[in-house]
Amino acid sequence: MGMAMGWTLATPTVMSILQSCQQEAGPTWTPVFFSPAEGGVLLQLVDIILPKTDTPSASELQVHAFIDSYMEAVPPRAEQDFMKMAMGAFIAKAQADSGKETAEDLTAEDLEPVLAESLAKRSPEEEAVIMEAIGSYQEAVESGEEATLDEAISRYSFANNLRGATIWAFKSSEYIGEEVLAYLPVPGEYIPCGDLNELTGGKAWSI
Repeated sequence: MGMAMGWTLATPTVMSILQSCQQEAGPTWTPVFFSPAEGGVLLQLVDIILPKTDTPSASELQVHAFIDSYMEAVPPRAEQDFMKMAMGAFIAKAQADSGKETAEDLTAEDLEPVLAESLAKRSPEEEAVIMEAIGSYQEAVESGEEATLDEAISRYSFANNLRGATIWAFKSSEYIGEEVLAYLPVPGEYIPCGDLNELTGGKAWSI
């Protein structure tokens, strides 16, 4: 939905960014693509999407740092601008609903209702209208015309892209691959047909 951010493309560049973020980012993380205020919102949002349970939270696996570094290094300028615009619409809604003056003041309690509303299931007809609006926006941008997009659609696009990026980065992390999923770095016996519960305890394979 929205501009295709390419989260599922596990290219060497993307995997290098992911590994670097997991090794280097820490409590003093400073965003390189987003502003400090936007980075604070991003960090809270990824943990709303994937909070700490019996596995680490998204931020504990540096998912927020990966998304920030990815947006700085990979997408073309048009997609970067789209992400900034859509995130701005999301933050503006959270500020308006909570009465907070700045993005720095927003808490998870302020952000969660906006995220839930943005991700609410739409009918096929509603999704068709959304996709048509985004397509028209993209065409206007590409042709150098003035481009505007309904704020609710912008929030919806941002929330969907962020959710997809968060889940992808989380599942691609070293910890999840080795400690949560079934991990066998050196392939063993080939079993063409077997019961997953017997083979891995019901876990999906990491690689």
